[in-house]
Amino acid sequence: MDVMPLLLLVAGSAAVAAAARRTPVPAPLLLVAVGLVLSYVPGVPEYTLDPDVVLPLVLPPLLHSAATDSSYLDLRAQLRPVALLSVGYVLFATFVVGWAAYQIVPGLSLTGALVLGAVVAPPDAVAATAVARRVGLPSRITTILQGESLVNDATAITAYRVALAAAVGEGASWAGGIGEFLLAAVGGVAVGLILMVPIHWMRTHLKEPLLQNTLSLLIPFVAYAAAEQFHASGVLAVVVVALFLGHRAWEVDFATRLQEDAVWKMVAFVLESSVFALIGLQLRVVVKGLGEYEGVDAVWYAVAVFAVVVVSRFVWVYPATFLPRLLSARIREREDNPTWKAPFVIAWAGMRGVVSLAIAFSIPETHGGEPFPGRNLILFLTFTTVIGTLVVQGVTLPPLIRLLKLPGRDAQAETLAEANAQAQASRAAERTLDSLLSDERNSLPQPLADRLRTVLERRRNAVWERLGSVNPVTGETVDDTYRRLSREMIGAEREVFVKLRDGRYIDDEMLRTLLRRLDLEEAAAYREAA
Repeated sequence: MDVMPLLLLVAGSAAVAAAARRTPVPAPLLLVAVGLVLSYVPGVPEYTLDPDVVLPLVLPPLLHSAATDSSYLDLRAQLRPVALLSVGYVLFATFVVGWAAYQIVPGLSLTGALVLGAVVAPPDAVAATAVARRVGLPSRITTILQGESLVNDATAITAYRVALAAAVGEGASWAGGIGEFLLAAVGGVAVGLILMVPIHWMRTHLKEPLLQNTLSLLIPFVAYAAAEQFHASGVLAVVVVALFLGHRAWEVDFATRLQEDAVWKMVAFVLESSVFALIGLQLRVVVKGLGEYEGVDAVWYAVAVFAVVVVSRFVWVYPATFLPRLLSARIREREDNPTWKAPFVIAWAGMRGVVSLAIAFSIPETHGGEPFPGRNLILFLTFTTVIGTLVVQGVTLPPLIRLLKLPGRDAQAETLAEANAQAQASRAAERTLDSLLSDERNSLPQPLADRLRTVLERRRNAVWERLGSVNPVTGETVDDTYRRLSREMIGAEREVFVKLRDGRYIDDEMLRTLLRRLDLEEAAAYREAA
């Protein structure tokens, strides 16, 4: 096996993603653009997206990372719009896009068109949420987009399997399709519910952080594989487990949380970067073999399907937003009246991604010894839809959000809430400290007891200081100055330790111990001021 193409993909995509942070272009869009350009550069390997790799090996960790970073409470509060998008819209788009493609493309069977509809139905919110964080979308919209992307893949994959069975003549029926959907949904949730408690128990009882992190990396694959063994939705199993673990993460040892945070950020960065680069690199692969659909006709079909995909989302989102309010007095009493702007952004943020391409590539090349009818065209239309939504909607989403002047996150209100929460926690910690120090078994020298109180006071005041003024000389906030001075002091200590090691006063093992202690202190100082 030649590993060099894989290394080039990972290293190159990581470099492009890092460079994107210095530009106004979101990383997913720049990665796709670079992939498109490189797909025809001589000497670049031909990367074929393998669904047997993407679906069981790439999708689970990405879902796990996104779900653990999400809020179970926020998602529960937005359950209705998330369900209407992740289930209702995906099924609606499957039929609308499928019917439109059947009418537009001559020679494409209705069942083949429905396969295309299921393939392009699920939006991938990775790019949308990346833009949302950068431009400061309201948290409710971000939660809805994230929640939709966590669940809609399960709906789309099930719809695809039903449509594919009908396309190859395996006698799919409405009753059979509904039954398969219920098996996938209920089974996936059930597997997640069964696994989440014992997995969490293991995480809280393992005492070795390395073992805990090894378990953490295995969790999404175990949940996905276990559900798929019962023909249930591996996607839903992964999401259910990850939401539970994220909600109860506070019960896990602090060392595990610190390591997990770093590990999963790295995993998500590498996978997301590679996936978006891989999307662009598929251009040369999907263009081959179009046959009778090449040329102007293929372009027209691509534009038409892209337009139907975009318009169908608006057709679904606005009624799904306002009809429940018209039909339910309870909803009107409980929820604020939305304006037309938020649904517009949600509708325009329906960008497609790697899951659509992976499903399309999983369409069998032959069935019964005959080529699968329209496979190459379906693959091409999926690719052009993914690229079209990423480029057209991804590029225009930031200026659209600025044009609509949606209210962003209130940074000052969030800081005040954080400060109040920290003040309550600090008072509880102070009472606990007084109680502990009153017990003679916990007696400490006064300097150490004062140090505990000083650390507590610093933590209590740090958030309030962020609301203060900046230094008129340096332009720094109090936090910036505190962080810089701490870093310079620790840097001076670090230089002394290295000189002592070089002079053979201490060995490398002791140096590593001392440097790790400084690293933890620097991280603590950074978090206090962050």
